[in-house]
Amino acid sequence: MAVLSIQGLQVAIQGVPILRDITLEVDYGQTLGVVGESGCGKSMTGLSIMGMLPPGSRTQGRILLEGQDLLQLAQRDWLGIRGQEVAMVMQDPFTSLNPMMKIGNQISEVYRLHQKLDKKSAWAKSVEMLKHVGVPSPEQSAHKYPHQMSGGQRQRVVIAIAFASQPKLLIADEPTTALDVTLQAQILNLLTDLQREYNTAVILISHDIGVVGSVSDRVAVFYGGKVVEEGAVRDVIHEPRHPYTQALMDAMPKVGQAKLRVIGGQPPRLSELPVGCSFAPRCPHAFDACRQDPGLVSTPDGHKAACWLVADKALVE
Repeated sequence: MAVLSIQGLQVAIQGVPILRDITLEVDYGQTLGVVGESGCGKSMTGLSIMGMLPPGSRTQGRILLEGQDLLQLAQRDWLGIRGQEVAMVMQDPFTSLNPMMKIGNQISEVYRLHQKLDKKSAWAKSVEMLKHVGVPSPEQSAHKYPHQMSGGQRQRVVIAIAFASQPKLLIADEPTTALDVTLQAQILNLLTDLQREYNTAVILISHDIGVVGSVSDRVAVFYGGKVVEEGAVRDVIHEPRHPYTQALMDAMPKVGQAKLRVIGGQPPRLSELPVGCSFAPRCPHAFDACRQDPGLVSTPDGHKAACWLVADKALVE
């Protein structure tokens, strides 16, 4: 049984469809990469799993965590799930941390709330966790405030908080966006090491398909609030089936490339989605059939793509 199984998830905010029929699974110890342009529904999927949608949101479908439907939980029930069974690393570590609390106290909260440790024991565990994630001088760092630490150190602190309770599922939402290339590699390696140690399922959300491709087992490509392609990372990166995924790969910088390629047009407004395939207005291969949505079409190798070219068993050249 998968740790997480999302089945037909739909989310609307003030009547605007944000997520449309999302179906995904993540197994123990597996990393699912989620990629796509800004506004395509990546972060909203993570917030849906965490039960952190804006007030007034309407949801349909199921989000099963080891068989338990998270969408059926009352707010009080989330106290035993959020931070314990499911944790999230936000995009900006500085805004994720309380500027008025020492780092050690912020990690201690996890141990005191979920493991019922006393103050002294929780502090000792916090220092141990800081050492575990590679924060220098953990005893001294535990007494620091967030503004006294570098961006890379703050990200390690946020990861320490997320893994403190050894969650079954970790959602990492753009965890390396604000970091330079060297620190990005360090943070990704840290996440991978902790994942292997605790056998945690990870959903890695990023706009950078290169980052996702370096650490993921499977990749889901989002566009217009839907999954338009899903498959093993090697297949999605090297043999993309959907024209949008192909365009994303073509837009990546390459050694010796004089000019960057861009995807023409703009992503659709979710309040004004086109009829049929949402990518058709930007797709160079669009034809009459694209006025209808084919849905995700499975190929014999387990790859899925929402494209009529795949449905007709013809790959785009």
